[in-house]
Amino acid sequence: MPRPRVHDLDLLLDAAERLVADVGPERFTVRGLATASGVSNGAIYHAFGSLPVLLGRVWLRAAGDFLDLQVELVDAVRPDDPDGGVRSVLAAASAPAVFADRRPEAARMLMGVHRDRLLGPDLPQESAEAMFALDKRVLALLTRLARALWGRADGPSVEVVTLCVVDLPTAVFRRELTGPCADGRPRIGADSRARLEAAVRAVLTLPPPLPPHGARTTGSGKE
Repeated sequence: MPRPRVHDLDLLLDAAERLVADVGPERFTVRGLATASGVSNGAIYHAFGSLPVLLGRVWLRAAGDFLDLQVELVDAVRPDDPDGGVRSVLAAASAPAVFADRRPEAARMLMGVHRDRLLGPDLPQESAEAMFALDKRVLALLTRLARALWGRADGPSVEVVTLCVVDLPTAVFRRELTGPCADGRPRIGADSRARLEAAVRAVLTLPPPLPPHGARTTGSGKE
């Protein structure tokens, strides 16, 4: 059975994203992916080896692309902007909406399916290491944003940034990203985007609490 070519693998992963977003990982099957993609069951197994490996690749690709976009948006903030710290957090918080414009199926999957439902106990070591590396990159971005705002990256400051770039966007955008859409392309309206910005700015008007005495800062300080 010939192995799919590299560009075919991307198309296969695109189809898998759509299926996971539509039916959830519990109802996702290789047979269903074969039907949706036109690639045979044997070729899919030859390319990925097992269903857990396939689902891990689907999630890790989408999550990695999302983080790349988030960093890109933060990097686009001018370093000499006097409000650069706040604007950087706003840029990171806006990433789910921008990602939905560019990669709608991936955005629906990341918002609607928690990674623990895709990355189960049978995840191979290589995928587990990739997930750990991705988590480290996320933490590096959070600490970078905290330092830009307050010159510190302790637990409380990183928690406030996490509220702004993870919790608030999830709360504000979830309905539009996971609700029904006729063409599979979720649309986050201007009102939701404006309300998210207002919420993030409101949170950032209060500085984070001081860390407990003797607590260590988060990250290496090299972000």
